[in-house]
Amino acid sequence: MSESSPLLSGSSAVSTTSVNTRGKFGPQRTSFTNQKLKILPQGPETFEDDEQETPAEVYSQLRQITDSVARKDAERLGKAHRKLLPRVTAYCTAGSYRMNELNRYLSGRTANHAEPKLIDECLYTPYTYLRPGEEPTTGPTRLTDEGGEIDTSYRRSDLFIFQYGVVVMWGFRQDEEQRVLQELARFEREKLAYEDVHVEEFNYYITQSYQPRIYNDFFALRDHNYMTKLSISHAIAQSAKISLFEELVDNTISDTQDFPLEIAETGKIDMSRRDIMKSIGELFILRVNVNLHGSVLDSPELMWAEPQLEPIYQATRGYLEISQRVQLLNTRLEVVNDLLQMLKEQLGQVHGEYLEIIVIVLIAAEIVVALINVIVDVYAQE
Repeated sequence: MSESSPLLSGSSAVSTTSVNTRGKFGPQRTSFTNQKLKILPQGPETFEDDEQETPAEVYSQLRQITDSVARKDAERLGKAHRKLLPRVTAYCTAGSYRMNELNRYLSGRTANHAEPKLIDECLYTPYTYLRPGEEPTTGPTRLTDEGGEIDTSYRRSDLFIFQYGVVVMWGFRQDEEQRVLQELARFEREKLAYEDVHVEEFNYYITQSYQPRIYNDFFALRDHNYMTKLSISHAIAQSAKISLFEELVDNTISDTQDFPLEIAETGKIDMSRRDIMKSIGELFILRVNVNLHGSVLDSPELMWAEPQLEPIYQATRGYLEISQRVQLLNTRLEVVNDLLQMLKEQLGQVHGEYLEIIVIVLIAAEIVVALINVIVDVYAQE
């Protein structure tokens, strides 16, 4: 079996100058390659009014956008606008963060206007870098003459740091994201190598012209409320972490896929007892790591305490196909479990063969001793 995953054994620190070009972009979901729409509820006071527009399962393409203004913006939004609109980026860089130390550090970053708040397993803070020479923008703008008004005057950036090793950044420039990662690196546990960092990229804008939605990885929001961003960030962070789990499980299955064929052809695995024990240990560690992060795969506790955030979180979770991916992940973990059981049986067989050899050697030694005694007795009688 190949060397264990960086998440399991620990590896070199994240190279903050290379994360953006070396990291793995995009999860294993259809929205990464196909345009997709998901309506975001506006809140408990408006959710019932929009019931006809937001059924339980809204999962459609551009043709399903009936609002003409929203449709015009959706048609216009494309790759060129990703450099113009604010970014939403998630980085999975470690197994976990040391949250208490990180909270104390951010509390002292008054120059960045940091005001950290620990909300369950997430540490939220506004975090702004000085941008010398940048001219402030004021007032609304439009993507098209017939499109909606978009507010571009807001300049505060928001940081959401999740205990399980994912940071979600709203409104940062690409170079600023690298600065944030560099600052957070000292608080990481089980750092991932830069080539194993998982990255999710989106864009967002603020508009009052139509209902909030996600289309083609663009978030349209009504305001800059950090609790709304928090509910969306929970789903994005989960998606980034699940992407890491998906890769770990896929690599493990790929590394061990020849084991069943070898057993079918020869009746055993051509591995030493030590190698079998190492493989069992790696498979077991993988299962433990995924199961210990069970909160990543389920709804966060915040949704119980703040039920008004649940519809927004679930809509984003549906867009990112988290439920389907978790189900597939569990299926693959069952394959890993089968491999683990198979290696245990092989180990038992090897151990049994070893004991048989010992018994045979002892019997042979006893026979040799008996023959020697007989020869000695014969010579003694002569």
